[in-house]
Amino acid sequence: MHFHYILLYKLLMKTITYTASAALQLRKLPGNVRERLIEKLHRYAKTGAGNVKALTGEPGTRLRVGDYRIIFVETATGISVRAIGHRREIYQ
Repeated sequence: MHFHYILLYKLLMKTITYTASAALQLRKLPGNVRERLIEKLHRYAKTGAGNVKALTGEPGTRLRVGDYRIIFVETATGISVRAIGHRREIYQ
């Protein structure tokens, strides 16, 4: 019975994809920051929980993780990460 819950849980998680620039931005971050951002993004993909806000003036959403932001576009089945960076640089 436990297996069925795990399978259902995995089916409910949205697929996360990264643009080439977002993947590069993520790789450049310190390891502890990178892990925290990935953890929060996966949590959002699974549960919808997180500090998210729609962007104004352009399509997409931002996920706030401390001083860092993840900019993404969400569909019914997936999340496409467009940019990752520090809050003072991400919106430029």
